[in-house]
Amino acid sequence: MTADGSYHHGNLRAALLERAEAVLTASGAEGLSLRGLARDLGVSHAAPSRHFRDRQALLDALAVSGFTTLNARLRSAAAGGADGADGADEAAGPVGARLAGLGRAYVDFAVGHTALLDLMFTVKHADDSSAELRELGHESLLIVARLMEEGQRTGAVRPGDPVRLAQVAFSTVHGLATLAVAALLDDTPLSEAMELALEILLAGLRPGR
Repeated sequence: MTADGSYHHGNLRAALLERAEAVLTASGAEGLSLRGLARDLGVSHAAPSRHFRDRQALLDALAVSGFTTLNARLRSAAAGGADGADGADEAAGPVGARLAGLGRAYVDFAVGHTALLDLMFTVKHADDSSAELRELGHESLLIVARLMEEGQRTGAVRPGDPVRLAQVAFSTVHGLATLAVAALLDDTPLSEAMELALEILLAGLRPGR
């Protein structure tokens, strides 16, 4: 059996991506190399090249995997399947509760996978980014925009371009996550800051009276 014989049915690719994110978190993108990953996993130096032609292909795959995971979490929240509504969310209505769930899901991902999220955005905005990556990145925004449209149809969300409303919503939760990661919330717990931010965001999204 070869050194990587224990990996089969695509398990090596998954193991490489999992280890790559761990290295990315600990050492940054500059610490990533296919040979280093092979050494960490105890496989031959040539084994990773069966899945990634070079280091850039590995980074692209990491970004695709990250957006795929993020989008799955956002879809679940948009459908009401994540981060159960609390009392304030219920008062905002079903769409409001799901928008709050989306916000929590994004902040949870952004704080838990900070280095990966930075890589995702960097690779997506590169001049030579793949169509797949750009589509996955745009889908994150569209998931929120679709829920904004639903809210507009039911009278729960103010009129306006749903994509722009989604961009504002993203800027709110992304900014909060950035402050949390940089330890700039001082003594305010992230959970409290998040609930206040969501309360203010949802109030601003409601139609004017």
